[in-house]
Amino acid sequence: MQNITISTHLEADTGFRVTPFAKPHPFVCLRLEGEFSEIALLAAPGSAESLRRLATAAIEAAEALDAMADEGPEVTGRD
Repeated sequence: MQNITISTHLEADTGFRVTPFAKPHPFVCLRLEGEFSEIALLAAPGSAESLRRLATAAIEAAEALDAMADEGPEVTGRD
């Protein structure tokens, strides 16, 4: 992964869009679109597993938020 750090807030109305690009150099663009920011993740063939891990991490983050909203037990990170 090429490194850059970006920080933005996801809101309830954050949009997500997937755009596949075919030839000559195929890749998929996953966009997160907000009112004040937009992030584009570009994934080339062979990186599908990284997107799956991202999806798994997003589900874990959503579950942590749900637990916080329920004021349940302390939520710990997964590092």
